[in-house]
Amino acid sequence: MTPRMLEKYRNEIVPKLMQDFKLKNKMAVPAVSKIVVNMGVGEGAADIKVLEKALEELAAITGQKPVIRRSKKAIANFKIRANQPIGAKVTLRKAMMYEFMDRLLNIALPRIRDFRGVSRDSFDKAGNYTLGLSEQIIFPEIEYDRITRTQGMDITFVIKNAKNTEQARALLKYFGMPFKDKE
Repeated sequence: MTPRMLEKYRNEIVPKLMQDFKLKNKMAVPAVSKIVVNMGVGEGAADIKVLEKALEELAAITGQKPVIRRSKKAIANFKIRANQPIGAKVTLRKAMMYEFMDRLLNIALPRIRDFRGVSRDSFDKAGNYTLGLSEQIIFPEIEYDRITRTQGMDITFVIKNAKNTEQARALLKYFGMPFKDKE
């Protein structure tokens, strides 16, 4: 079964982007190649149970087993030794990526209190978009009663074939990313 967002991309978004940016070839149209979900768990260095709980929640949110991220070098001010577990990440591609994007844009983001949209300026020079969330409880997969501590995360949309941030922003806008209006 083809994910709903992939069908939307192929049938609606590609023709719109080709028309908007006067592209002749479908292969030149910007596309989301992967989504990386990263959770920094600094307390995981001191208490491994905090890291295990974060891994469990990230697996529930993304539907894929996370990879433990370790520190590269020792930092005395943060009481971190080299090769100590300090975070978790998941890289989503293809069908899993489109399913996660669908849940994020249509279910999770509208559940944020006093939500007015996401920043328009979180693009890097390559056209990738990074969205920071402060709580994991906006996802319906997380049971509110079983939360011991709130945990933030970064979600990066890696976009290929975007010549500039304008093309990348248009792609995400057509997917339904709720950007804030210009102020």
